[in-house]
Amino acid sequence: MTDPTAARWHPRFAPHHTLWWIVVAGMAALYIPTLIDLFRTVWATDEQGHGPIVLAISVWLLWRDWPHITAATHTPPRRATWGWVLLGLSLLVYVFARSQRVQSLQVLSSIGTLSACLFLLRGRGALRAAWFPLFFMIFMVPLPAILVDTVTQPMKLAVSSVAMTVLDMANYPIARSGVILQLGPYQLLVADACAGLHTLFTLEAMGLLYLNVVRSASAFRNITLAILIVPISFVVNVIRVIVLALITFYLGDAAGQGFLHGFAGMVLFMTALLLIMSLDGTLHWLDRRFGQAASPASPSTDSEKASHE
Repeated sequence: MTDPTAARWHPRFAPHHTLWWIVVAGMAALYIPTLIDLFRTVWATDEQGHGPIVLAISVWLLWRDWPHITAATHTPPRRATWGWVLLGLSLLVYVFARSQRVQSLQVLSSIGTLSACLFLLRGRGALRAAWFPLFFMIFMVPLPAILVDTVTQPMKLAVSSVAMTVLDMANYPIARSGVILQLGPYQLLVADACAGLHTLFTLEAMGLLYLNVVRSASAFRNITLAILIVPISFVVNVIRVIVLALITFYLGDAAGQGFLHGFAGMVLFMTALLLIMSLDGTLHWLDRRFGQAASPASPSTDSEKASHE
């Protein structure tokens, strides 16, 4: 016999979810200081300003999928030891990272703590149901400076080289020295924010979020589009550098470094989103066409051929 008072509760706030709110309160006590530090430091920069957006989207994804997560078959894990080990390691990593002010490890430990709690309280089913929100949280982890410096410099050289080639083909007076473009009387430095690893990281997150929202069942379509986000990032970075160079050439250095510089960043992500959607439409068409071509002939078609013979 069902409890008549249960109908008055929203599925996300039912009494048997009280334990989840205890978990949320515990994680808030641990990780809100980390979030405050992130907002004051790396998330306040142009290079890693996508962190708060990723955090908000991750929370929304968990909220959206929460009924499926809690509705997953509650099978207590046979080897709960692994969950306790993950929880213990995550908390130890947090204590070490907090004491040493290593922000990347603090964020990673929060993902491990949440995963361990899901595993211990609801089993593997809940963990599988929450895999994408947990995975998406990785994109809010601040990238180590040594990794950024190692990868960004070759990317900036390639972007500046291609941008110079395009502008030179358009008969603009341009020359290049490393990552510095000389366009007429103006010098432009291709900065990390214009052609770095952070842009690629952000666009990859945006592309994977798009795939999750679209929810395509085609592995070919999902994997191919996820891989193509890398060249898409390179192309839109080249477009951004060219746009900023032309703005500076025609309107002056103040315009290139002012409002239009930030506007060019918005154009970059809009262009990337349009390219992702266009490629996804093309991949969807290819998948349907070649999928239908590879499918066996229907029984009615075979019978019609036999009747003609």
